Amino acid sequence: MSTDDFFRARLETMIDMRHPLAVLATRMPWQEIEAALAPVLAHKDRAGRGIEGADLFGPTLAVAGAGVSNAGRPRLPIRLMVSLLYLKHAYNESDESVVERWSENVVWQFFSGMEYYEPRPPCDATQIGRLRRVLGEAGVEQLLKSTIEAAVAMKAVKKTELEIVTVDTTVQEKAIAFPTDSRLLEVARAKIAQLAKRAGLKLRQTYEREGRELRRKAGGYAHAKQTRRLGRTVRRQRTILGALLRDVQRKMVLLDEKVRAALQLWVERAQRIHTQRKKDKNKLYALHAPEAECISKGKARQRYEFGVKASLAITHRHGLVVGARSFPGNPFDGHTLAAQLEQTNTLLQDIGVAPKVAVVDLGYRGVDAAVAPVQLIHRGKIKRLTKLQRRWLRRRQAVEPAIGHAKHDHGLQRCWLKGADGDALHTVLCAAGYNLRWLLRAIARLGIAAVFLYLQFLAALFAGWRATDPKPSAAMVPT
Repeated sequence: MSTDDFFRARLETMIDMRHPLAVLATRMPWQEIEAALAPVLAHKDRAGRGIEGADLFGPTLAVAGAGVSNAGRPRLPIRLMVSLLYLKHAYNESDESVVERWSENVVWQFFSGMEYYEPRPPCDATQIGRLRRVLGEAGVEQLLKSTIEAAVAMKAVKKTELEIVTVDTTVQEKAIAFPTDSRLLEVARAKIAQLAKRAGLKLRQTYEREGRELRRKAGGYAHAKQTRRLGRTVRRQRTILGALLRDVQRKMVLLDEKVRAALQLWVERAQRIHTQRKKDKNKLYALHAPEAECISKGKARQRYEFGVKASLAITHRHGLVVGARSFPGNPFDGHTLAAQLEQTNTLLQDIGVAPKVAVVDLGYRGVDAAVAPVQLIHRGKIKRLTKLQRRWLRRRQAVEPAIGHAKHDHGLQRCWLKGADGDALHTVLCAAGYNLRWLLRAIARLGIAAVFLYLQFLAALFAGWRATDPKPSAAMVPT
């Protein structure tokens, strides 16, 4: 193969082009992805700021920083950055590890559109996080949509199969420690004392030594099931947190407005932790993640999970993810179905199909009117279902292993991204990573099927040749 670099070999000559990831690199709609994301990543036109001055003729006003800036180094190729997002969630890597593995894996580099082997990391790991924020939820949905279009283009899934979907919800846990009263109170005390010191406030007392000692005692009492001593310790922790908050609130009025606004946010969160009790609603479960909610899914091994509810929609037959989104506020499962089907319609509109049947569990009862004209099938309608619909209902449980693989193989189990926006981005990206691995398995499956068809063709050709070959006569047989 010809090359424009005499001293380096092209990646096509270094890898097996029959590798599923190399095949997928030639089948993904990269041009459509770049065309859809280019407006989001383009340099924005800035209004600029006015600068007042003076000259011999009087005061002047000039505008600085207006227009499109060409400062800074050029951006990396869109395909390269999108590929890093795909590979990160397909192989459940972190931002740092996916960059390191990329520099060692030539197949990953070919998938990313590189022509020659590059031993250096493609970018700094922090650039992946900035790309996520710039893309937003609409941008990452485009990545999920491209995997669905690639599956249809490769004929790994038929268009008619996209009309029947199975929908279920799960919990995407937040990366927080298990919230106990003792731990939350101590974390709030330490955070407020640290921020007050940073803002220059001179507090009467920070209770640092007593706070650490009370936290250690509370852990020992809880382990020994000494509830009365534990209760006294927690009450004392709440008392010292209240005293610290009152001291900070008295003295923060003298601070600069910008510093005071930044400190007020954390003071309000600490106040919520100080006042909340066991039976309260809308409690705060993490000081740094106020969006985390307590969700009970009825699991014997894990009674409560702290995060956000996530919904997945997969094709009924082959299990391709055609919709994934998060739902803050812990809504009833049935109230999430209309929004989930709306997202699925959006992702499938360019393919020319729309879901017509949704197979769900009993948690979605009573929402037939909200999702019309989509037909809802669940176990509560078993007596009115046809034989075909009952067969569809028996395959509803196929969504459970899909959710399990999305959690343990693609990172849906735990979200490390910040805020409710991070929860939404992480859910969709995990679904895109799941679909990428699904496509790799489909390529391997279709390739093996092609080999078997070729062998069957050779066998049939040989059988036809034997049938047309004349049998030897008796005279030709040696005695």
